Amino acid sequence: MKIKWLAGLPLFRMITAVIALVLIVTVIPYSESRGVMPEAAARSHGFAAAAPAAQAASAALAASAASAVSSAPAASRTPALPTTPVALATSTALKTPAASTAPITSTAPAAALTTSTALTAPATSTAPVASLAFAGSGAPAAFGALAAGAAPSQESSARSSFPLTESDKTLQPESSRQFASHAKPKEASKVVYLTFDDGPSKWTDDVLEILQKADVPATFFVLGEQAKRFPEIINRIDEAGHEIGNHTYNHKYDELYASFGAFWSQIKETEEVLRNITGKRTPLVRAPGGTYGHFDAAFFQLLEQGGYKVFDWNLDSGDSRRRGVPASEIIKNVTSAKPASSVNLLMHDSAGHEETVKALPKIIEYYKSLGYEFRPLTPEVAPVQFAVAPKMKNSKRPQPSSEWIKAHIVPNAALFGPGEPLYIEAGGVETKLAAGEYELQGGQYRVPLRTVMERLGAEVRWHEGERSAVVTWGDTRILVSLDDDLIVVEVQGEIAASYTASLDQKSGLLWLPLRTLLEATGHSIVSVSANPEERRVRAS
Repeated sequence: MKIKWLAGLPLFRMITAVIALVLIVTVIPYSESRGVMPEAAARSHGFAAAAPAAQAASAALAASAASAVSSAPAASRTPALPTTPVALATSTALKTPAASTAPITSTAPAAALTTSTALTAPATSTAPVASLAFAGSGAPAAFGALAAGAAPSQESSARSSFPLTESDKTLQPESSRQFASHAKPKEASKVVYLTFDDGPSKWTDDVLEILQKADVPATFFVLGEQAKRFPEIINRIDEAGHEIGNHTYNHKYDELYASFGAFWSQIKETEEVLRNITGKRTPLVRAPGGTYGHFDAAFFQLLEQGGYKVFDWNLDSGDSRRRGVPASEIIKNVTSAKPASSVNLLMHDSAGHEETVKALPKIIEYYKSLGYEFRPLTPEVAPVQFAVAPKMKNSKRPQPSSEWIKAHIVPNAALFGPGEPLYIEAGGVETKLAAGEYELQGGQYRVPLRTVMERLGAEVRWHEGERSAVVTWGDTRILVSLDDDLIVVEVQGEIAASYTASLDQKSGLLWLPLRTLLEATGHSIVSVSANPEERRVRAS
């Protein structure tokens, strides 16, 4: 009997060891995870859902452990805590409170902390453990599936059946946060507008390349004569998504500021050059040399009334103070200025400004380091404008008459405002006139000769001395005399035909009735229609 009892003693010890091992593997880690992070444990319904599978896996583990204990040497029967480092496998940040000092311990080999969302331990937490998901080779299959993200996730399906608490709202799936990124951004606290004047030139392409690499927008105030010389660069500026502004035609102060009419004429000339290249008009205007000392109150008022937005600047890079200003000085001028919440930076991309190109990357880097947002100027941006100089308050320059203002300024605003476009179909060709590019007087459409005929494919030439225009359209030649209110049409092999018409000149363009123009070119009007979206004239 004594011998039998002694023989049973090793068996009793082995059973006790197996029970203890099962308790350590299954019960203690689960209870610790609930005790360490009660909020996380309360939300992690996946553990409760996985409990039956875990228990089954634990039973299997107990059976294999009993076999291992019975066959192992006596010295190996007391399990030791693993010394394998714990791997933190997180898809988002795992925040640990500063007061948390308890080390992470594990009773299974190669334990991995796996979190699918950002978890913040509560202030009372004494260990940085959210939940344990066993991924080691000796881990139960159920826990291994959870760590591997088996689908469908029991945790996510269980959570979806419960209402969200305030703390749950911070633990949304990754896809929810991706949708949140499309929300409208807050108004930037610091904005910089990079502007370049007097171009385009051979240096403009270098500027465009730098802007593209830095992924920042800019605004180019271009001269009409330069745009006419480099139309392909204007297209590249436009296609890159930058804004284009009007910097007059030739930048000559003595011509520009002799009268408002002279300034207006250059603005309109450049506007047409840009429209012919890009198909668009720009309401953005910058005066050569700035408005101070050049504009009187009437300049500001009339340009605004005509639909334009005048922009000066509040920071000068100094790249045009003299010839060949070095890049180091340009950078110093910019970075030494007191940072403002909104910076409208003046630079130049014209001939002789290669040092500006060299300085530009450093300037962009500087504003990025300060957290500025880069934006182009638009009509919606509040413009920076210099005050009227004292000497200009009593300017003796001739002022435009009320008749001139009515004929030029008032209708011009419609070019940039809402309104129905006018579509003209003639000879199988269709063209579009924006609101402001045509007029409706006494039930008749009046249109600018050059605008309509060039868009229909004709060539138009104006002879200032004779105050007449010559239109060449295929085999047809049209002579329009402003002073005689006469239109003469010559077709090869046919007798010339004459038409009288009410002609006038506005904004440098010759205007006439659309019906007269179409009939003179051999196209009789078939139909006229109008609706809230468009107006349309169809001719044969």
